[in-house]
Amino acid sequence: MFRSKISSFLQNAANNSLHQKGHINLLPCSLFSTEPTHVDSSAASNEPVLDKLYKKLEIEVRGNDPAVLRSYGEFAFMAAKNLNITVGRNVAPKKAIHERYTLLKSVHVHKNHRVQYETRTYFRYLDFFRLTGSTADTFLEYLQRNLPEGVAMKATRVELQTLPESIEQAPRTED
Repeated sequence: MFRSKISSFLQNAANNSLHQKGHINLLPCSLFSTEPTHVDSSAASNEPVLDKLYKKLEIEVRGNDPAVLRSYGEFAFMAAKNLNITVGRNVAPKKAIHERYTLLKSVHVHKNHRVQYETRTYFRYLDFFRLTGSTADTFLEYLQRNLPEGVAMKATRVELQTLPESIEQAPRTED
């Protein structure tokens, strides 16, 4: 079930018909685009559109082979270093998630004849800090296009925002 969801997701992403799925934003943009990707329709045409700022970009990669995940983590690390992106963690938990399923061989009788199946899912967590919106979109698209076979990726963005004017700063009290 997990593999079929991944393959359909990657197929849709390759066709560029999928613009937003879960936490991953895939936007069609060139690698060196200077135009902002987020445009507000209510803004006036003369005002410059500001790019979003992200404090952190968290990427979770999961698959069945820990060696593939390790090499993909190194690939993402090297790509970020070449693009001057600040890299946080590139770690994997020591143990995999085991799921065991037991099925009866016989439909009616012979309950002692069973078959057990096991799946192991390995994880790797990557963090990237202080990104602009266009850089994050381009970097995520690059990582998504180079995703190995049988590996799923989930990206979460933590955006920096200014405080609204209605919120006042609390006065400092000295004790």
